[in-house]
Amino acid sequence: MTIIRILIISGAVIGIAGLIWKIAPGKSKLLITPGETRFPVVSGYNLNRQEFEFPRDFGGDLNLVIIAFQQYHQTIVNTWIPFAQEVEASYPGFMYYEFPTIYEMPAISRTFINEGMRAGIPDQTARERTITLYIDKQAFTSALDIPNENSIQIFLVDREGDILWRTEGEYTEDKAGELTDVIKDRDLQE
Repeated sequence: MTIIRILIISGAVIGIAGLIWKIAPGKSKLLITPGETRFPVVSGYNLNRQEFEFPRDFGGDLNLVIIAFQQYHQTIVNTWIPFAQEVEASYPGFMYYEFPTIYEMPAISRTFINEGMRAGIPDQTARERTITLYIDKQAFTSALDIPNENSIQIFLVDREGDILWRTEGEYTEDKAGELTDVIKDRDLQE
């Protein structure tokens, strides 16, 4: 192999590594306070490559957090999105988020997954509201009393991280009614 060829290959490898370093989502943080039934402190990057820490960065007074654990869960998540958008339009203090939750992994793997999701989601709002968590899933699910990862989990969380309501699985009229009642009650109290 000639020196020129070695230099070209080395330059390409350095360039690719630099690109991955630039767009790689950082490690997520998970902080659990024992004995509290609050949403744990978690951090992650959205599909626009912006870092967030929750509950600190929740944008609403009330926040619907939809947690998915498996790729096939996206179809179940999608059953909630039209309702979440409708509620957000009706209640100015309400926002919704999607938290794909994945085991901790190296930067190159995080980059591959996040960039794949980014490429598959052209909607700007969806990119902003999808924050991938690369965390200790067992500790996370234990802190939220999630028995397994067989379905999505849905939480209504206030700005401080207090869990006001929860359910699991696909959208139903009954679940939507329960959630709407909690939001209306909270709205009347303020």
